[in-house]
Amino acid sequence: MKLHLQHIFTSVCVALVAGHAAGDHNLSCIDRERQALLKIKQGLIDDYSHLSSWGNEEDKKNCCKWRGVSCSNQTGHVTSLDLRGTCTPFDTSYLPLRGNISSSLLELKHLNYLDLSCNDFGRNRVPEFIGSLIELRYLNLTYAGYVGTVPDQLGNLTNLQFLDLRSNYHLDAKNLEWLSHLSLLRHLDLSEMDLSKATDWLQAIFKLPLLIELHLSSCRLVPPPLLLPLTNSTLKSLAVIDLSANYLTSSSLYYWLFNISSTLVKVELSVNNLQGPVPDDFGNMKSLRYLGLGANIFEGGVPNTFGNLSRLQYLDLSLNELNQDLPTIVRNLSGPVQNSLVYLDFGWNRQITGLLPDVTRFSSLRFLNLRDNKLSGSIPKSYGQLPVLFVLDLGWNQIEGPVPDFTSSLSLKELYLQGNKLNGTSLGTSIAGLSSLLVLDVSTNSLDGVVSEADVSKLSQLLYLDLSSNSLSLEFSSEWVPPFQLDVIRLGGCKLQSHFPRWLQTQTKVSMIDISRAGILDTIPDWFWDHSHRIEHLNFSHNQIYGVLPGLSSKFSEVFASIYLGFNNFSGPIPLFPSNLTALDLSKNSFSGPISFLCNPTPFLTYLDLSDNLLSGELPDCWKSFGKLSILNMANNNFSGKVPISMGSLSAVETIHLRNNHLVGKLPKSLKNCTNLMFIDLGQNRLTGKIPAWIGNKLSDLVFLSLSSNEFYGNIPLNICRLARMQILDLSLNNISGNIPECLGNFTAMASEESSSLTITHSFDSYFYPYFDTALLVWKGREFEYKNTLGLVKSIDLSSNKLVGEIPFTLPSLAGLVALNLSRNNLSGLIAPNIGRLGSLNFLDLSRNGLSGGIPITLSQLSHLGVLDLSYNFLSGKIPESNHLLTFEASSFTGNAGLCGRPLPRSCPEDDMPGGGDNTGNRDSEDKLIDTGFYVSLGVGFIVGFWGFCGSLILSSSWRYAFFKPVNSIEDWLYVRIATTWARLWR
Repeated sequence: MKLHLQHIFTSVCVALVAGHAAGDHNLSCIDRERQALLKIKQGLIDDYSHLSSWGNEEDKKNCCKWRGVSCSNQTGHVTSLDLRGTCTPFDTSYLPLRGNISSSLLELKHLNYLDLSCNDFGRNRVPEFIGSLIELRYLNLTYAGYVGTVPDQLGNLTNLQFLDLRSNYHLDAKNLEWLSHLSLLRHLDLSEMDLSKATDWLQAIFKLPLLIELHLSSCRLVPPPLLLPLTNSTLKSLAVIDLSANYLTSSSLYYWLFNISSTLVKVELSVNNLQGPVPDDFGNMKSLRYLGLGANIFEGGVPNTFGNLSRLQYLDLSLNELNQDLPTIVRNLSGPVQNSLVYLDFGWNRQITGLLPDVTRFSSLRFLNLRDNKLSGSIPKSYGQLPVLFVLDLGWNQIEGPVPDFTSSLSLKELYLQGNKLNGTSLGTSIAGLSSLLVLDVSTNSLDGVVSEADVSKLSQLLYLDLSSNSLSLEFSSEWVPPFQLDVIRLGGCKLQSHFPRWLQTQTKVSMIDISRAGILDTIPDWFWDHSHRIEHLNFSHNQIYGVLPGLSSKFSEVFASIYLGFNNFSGPIPLFPSNLTALDLSKNSFSGPISFLCNPTPFLTYLDLSDNLLSGELPDCWKSFGKLSILNMANNNFSGKVPISMGSLSAVETIHLRNNHLVGKLPKSLKNCTNLMFIDLGQNRLTGKIPAWIGNKLSDLVFLSLSSNEFYGNIPLNICRLARMQILDLSLNNISGNIPECLGNFTAMASEESSSLTITHSFDSYFYPYFDTALLVWKGREFEYKNTLGLVKSIDLSSNKLVGEIPFTLPSLAGLVALNLSRNNLSGLIAPNIGRLGSLNFLDLSRNGLSGGIPITLSQLSHLGVLDLSYNFLSGKIPESNHLLTFEASSFTGNAGLCGRPLPRSCPEDDMPGGGDNTGNRDSEDKLIDTGFYVSLGVGFIVGFWGFCGSLILSSSWRYAFFKPVNSIEDWLYVRIATTWARLWR
């Protein structure tokens, strides 16, 4: 959409460049000025021959004919020097001048126009001598690579009307006092300049009475004073103001903004910290054509005063927290504004609700964005009858029903309906007539049916096609030639028939292609690789594609390339890939042989997954060139040898999977340099040595550590307790000895019962796809692969080692622990009486140790416990009576000779004791029994009974448990201490 605001300044620009455009080329230039220009050329590096017309040759004598030079048609003096390049630094069209601007520029004393923009002056400072060119009316240093502080000498340019210093990203100003001297300034752009120390920025602006355009985007502006004096002449000509991306607050901005609002045509305040309701005062800006309020914290809805903005064409309230229902928002935009609005953006508010209202009243609307809200219902038929609409974005809502007929929207260029609940089989006929369509995205819905050649035969302008994550069938014949040339093809999850789609042979401009999960059972034809020279992203994963890959080092885009071929049936060796590769996924295939291809430098690679293949040989020791690698997965292969020392050069790596190979030797110390590691899985190898202490000292971000099924020995290092973020620790099936460290209770993440994420996720520099870590965990005696819920698992597995000593009493402080497996060790002592604090515990295995004492009553409080195994220890006493504990099989308690009670078949002695008799005898007769013999018998009975009872308590653990059970129910630990003391005394 074009607002043509630049026409406001047409008269100004014409006056500024009068000499620039109308020089008399028959008039010879001044020799002194020609020599000055040649000295300027000498100071520049002209890689692309921009200044080839500048020279001393006879045919180049007249400098007024040189490229970028204009002279006065009356005096012959140079009045304009235009050396601007093209501002596309990541494009091949960026061909800048380099070097320095010579002070010989001062010889051009009549210069009034100077443009050095879009060049590369090597991070030099803005030359101070430019401030001596006092005739300048136009100065443009945009994107010129200047750094440092803007020289105050620019304040000497009192004739300056146009000043543009934007996009010099390391340029700053300590104050703007120098700016206040430029009283004739009409256009000022200091965007991307650091003005965080220029607290006087607004005061300086107020001293520019003729200012028409003000651009201070991304300047780190400090909030201005709340009550800044305003006069009738303050900024009375201001038409355009851009203060976006400064994080300004409402209170510091509104006071002065609404007092200078009568002339404003464009107001851009996006990406600030403006909050609360959208102010009604914006509705009083009668001249306003453009209002950008996106990416703030506005709430509520749109004031009804906006309906009176008869000139408003552009309204952006995206990326806020608006929560008004959409029908009310549209109703508040009734009035004159509905005839002028061209651009309307309420996307990414996430809280706008309601049904889609009729928007046909907006007769000029060309852009409508309602993406990522909570809109529901179906799409009204009227949305397909907007004859001038260019862009419609309803993506990521909760919209249901079929796709309406859009064949009347002949101007529609971009249609986004992805991420909804759309269904039906009418997609093909709904889009069939959109001959102007460039972008079609209906991904992630529930659409089904067939899309045929006839349905897309008129889409001759189509560049972007995304039908992925639906149940659509594409029925295109092998001879079909599409009418379009696509740039992006995303058909993942669509049914493409079993053969590789031959119509792709006609698509020679593709940069991204995704035909994953498409049911392809075929090889990739040679012609496809021959047409891959522009492809930056390729995803053929989750098919049944087979065959051997050819050499691909000279294929794909010259920029970057990411390749996903996982979950197929490829075989043979892995070929060479292009050196600009950013992501490579060859997982779950049948590739074989060594991986020497990795030693072909790929310095941009961020993601590498070679897991689940038949690869073999030693891991290559050439990892120093992988400085950007974030994801490394080579699990489930046949690799042998040691972990290479050069892996310690992977400074950016976050996850390493080397599980289930044949690796041997110690972990190299160099891995301590991988300080970004969150996930390490080295299980099921033959690694040996002690567990390195540097794991705890250097790898502080670790969330997952598995060294299971190896040959590690020695103690668990105390340093491992420093891993506060640890959620899963698996050291099982090794030869680890010594005590379990008490400090394991320091695992902060395990102490929390909440999890920050369902998954353990990594982002890397590639298209669209985050990486979700997977892990094999033993659960209920079986090995399961966790991925989508791995972030919820908090587990410690130290089973099948040679650990001794007691279970630390600090472990129950890990309230978020879901699984604890200490089985098959030599642990002794008591089960911690406060084990009931492990409220999230679902899996507890303490079997096959030497634990003694009773089962704490608090164990019955673990209501989430689903797996319990206390078998084959030396536990004794009665199993606590609890409905929950009775749900476990007897096998959970077997092998403990001293245990009794349900669910074991062995009852406890107190359960078998007969009940006492009913004493109803006559008191007189009872009194007759009390004689001397009675007291003798009482004394003897007391001695025998006392020592018989106490001795039984001391010698019989089951009787002792039954007697102290009431005490145990009050405080379990008291029982433990008394019993332990008695045991020591009688040893």
